[in-house]
Amino acid sequence: MSFIPKKFLKYLLIALISALILKSFFIDAFKIPSASMENTLLVGDYILINKASYELKTPHYIPVINFWIPSCSLIRFKEPKRNDVIVFKFPGYPGEVHPFENNSYIKRVIGLPGDTVQIIKEQVYVNGLKILQPRNAILQDTLIDNQKIIDDRIFPHNRSWNNDNYGPVIVPQKGMTIKLNSKNISEWQALIDREYGYKAVSVEGSVINIGHKPVREYILKKDYYFVMGDNREDSMDSRYWGFVADDLIIGKAIMIYWSWDNYESANKWYDFFTPLRLNRVFKIIN
Repeated sequence: MSFIPKKFLKYLLIALISALILKSFFIDAFKIPSASMENTLLVGDYILINKASYELKTPHYIPVINFWIPSCSLIRFKEPKRNDVIVFKFPGYPGEVHPFENNSYIKRVIGLPGDTVQIIKEQVYVNGLKILQPRNAILQDTLIDNQKIIDDRIFPHNRSWNNDNYGPVIVPQKGMTIKLNSKNISEWQALIDREYGYKAVSVEGSVINIGHKPVREYILKKDYYFVMGDNREDSMDSRYWGFVADDLIIGKAIMIYWSWDNYESANKWYDFFTPLRLNRVFKIIN
C-alpha cells in the first residue's frame, strides 16, 4: 500500500508531461471571442486547433502562463490553402513592430503568397478570378457601392479604398523584390521592421535606410497571407492591418468541441444546459 502514492504520482506526472507535449506541438484549444467569423463560428464556440497541420515547430508560447516566445520550424508538411480557417498571432497594427495586443486571431485565408487580391462591390477576386464566398458568410446589407468612398482605417493608409472596394494588392512572397521609394516606404516599413525584429528602417529626405545602410530595394524574407473574417461587415482583418507572416500561424481550426451561448441565461438549476448549443458540438470547421 505504501507504493500506491508513488505510482499515482508517477502516472500523474506522465499524464501531465504528455498533455503538455500534446498542447505545445499538436493540439490546442481556442475560444471564439468575437463575431468576426459568423456564421461559420459563433461567439462562445470552443474549437480545437491542429498545430501540426502545416508544420511541426517549437511552441509560440509557454502553456499555462501564456508567455509568448520565438518559435522555429522543425518539419514542414504543407502550406496553408485558400479557404483554410487559421489561428495566428496578431501581427500588429500598421506602425507596430511588436503588437501591443498579445492576442491570437482566427480568420479565413483568402490570398496566398504572390496572389493578387481585389474586392469589388463586396465580391472577392484572386488573380483576376471571382472566388466563392464562404457558405455561412455574412455580407453587408449596406454595401458601399461607390468605389470613391475612402475609409481612413484601411491598410495601407495612402490608398483610396474601403472595405467593400479594396485593392488590387499583391500578397508578399518570400524572395520577392520590393522597389523602395519615398512614396511607398510607409506601406512597407512596418513589415520590414518586423522581419528584422526592430525598427530597422529610417528615412532621411529621399534616402531610405535599412540597418543604417541606404537601399533602393528589399528582398522579402518570409511568406505572407491575406486573411478575412466571414462576417465581412464586422471583421478587423487584412483589409485593416495588413498581412500575416507564415511564422505567426499557430495552426488550422478543425472542430468545435463545445458551444455555449453567452446571451442565454440559466435562471434555474435545471436550466443549466439551456445555453448549450448541442447542434454545434463536434462540428467540423470548413
